[in-house]
Amino acid sequence: MVSSTKLLPEFATTLINLASAGLGAQAIFATDEFFAPVERMLFDAPAVFIPDKYDDNGKWMDGWESRRKRGPGHDFAVIKLAAPGVIHGFDVDTSHFTGNYPPACSIEACMCEGEPTVTTIWFEILPQTPLGPSSSHFFACTDKGIWTHLRLRIYPDGGIARLRVYGEPWRDWSEVPADEEIDLASALSGGRVVAFSDAHYGALHRLLSPGRGLNMGDGWETRRRREPGNDWIIVRLCHPGQISRIVVDTAHYKGNYPDRCSVHGADLGSVSGELSQSIVTSSMFWPEILPEKKLSMDAVHDFGSLDLVSAGRVSHVRLNIFPDGGVSRLRVYGTV
Repeated sequence: MVSSTKLLPEFATTLINLASAGLGAQAIFATDEFFAPVERMLFDAPAVFIPDKYDDNGKWMDGWESRRKRGPGHDFAVIKLAAPGVIHGFDVDTSHFTGNYPPACSIEACMCEGEPTVTTIWFEILPQTPLGPSSSHFFACTDKGIWTHLRLRIYPDGGIARLRVYGEPWRDWSEVPADEEIDLASALSGGRVVAFSDAHYGALHRLLSPGRGLNMGDGWETRRRREPGNDWIIVRLCHPGQISRIVVDTAHYKGNYPDRCSVHGADLGSVSGELSQSIVTSSMFWPEILPEKKLSMDAVHDFGSLDLVSAGRVSHVRLNIFPDGGVSRLRVYGTV
C-alpha cells in the first residue's frame, strides 16, 4: 500500500488532485488544529521544514496537526473537493512529522449540496490503514462513486503534511446547454495534460487551472531549447466540442515567454488519454485550429473566431510554442 515518492503510482502522475487548494478545495472543519491549521494540508507546494520556526503554540509545522489526545476518541477533518469527482487514489503525506504522525488513518466520502450536516450519510472508501513517519503513503481507491466531500480520520491524533486526492472531475453534461460556451480545457471539468515535449520548470498541470498564474512557477515552462524544433503540450479536453476561442496567457513570463504559438486538434473518439505515445504520433497529422501567432510577455492573448480555422468536433488539442518558454494558462472555449 505504501510507496516511496520515487515510485509514483499511475494515478498520481495522470490524474488531478481534487484536494488541491489551488483548484478550489477547502478545509471546512477539524476537530482540533492546535499546532497547525487544517488548510495547510491542502497546499499544492511540497511541505517544508524550518528547524528554528516556532509560534505561540509550539513548533511550526507545514500541515495539519492536532494536540496530543488525553482521552478516548480520535481527530478528523472534513474537506470539500475542488469539484465533484471519481477518486482513484490518495497520497496521505506525513513529511517532516516524525514523532508526531498518526499511526493510522481512514477516509470517508459523501455526495451533498452545500456542507455536510449531522444527517449526512458517509461511506468508507479507505478503511483504517497504517501510516509511517515522514513519507508519502499512496493508497488506491476502488470505489467508483461520485463524491463532493471527504472526512479524513486520524488515529488518535497527530500531523498530516499533505492530503492529495487523485481523481477525475465529474459533470452532468446533459445539463449543459448546446449553445453555452465553456472552457473545454478546464481541469475542474476534466481537462488534463496527456503528453508534452518538456516540462523542466514550473508545474505543468497548473496550465489548466482556474485564475491567472501566481508567479513564474505556476504554469508550464520548458528548458532553453538548444536544438532545432519547438516544444509542445497535448491536452485531452473535458468533453469533445466545437472550439470558438483560445486564450494563451503568459502571465509572469517576461524574459522567457515563447515567441510564437499555434494550436492543432482532432477528435480521437474513445481513444484513452493514457495512450500518450499513440496520441503524440497522431498529433503530427492533426488539422490546424490556430495558425502560428506572435506572443508577448506577461499578457493574455485572446484568439477569437477570426483567428481560428474550423476543425469541426475536437477532443484533443496540441499547443505548440516556438521555440520554447513558459505559458501560464491555456483556455479552450467552445460548445459541446
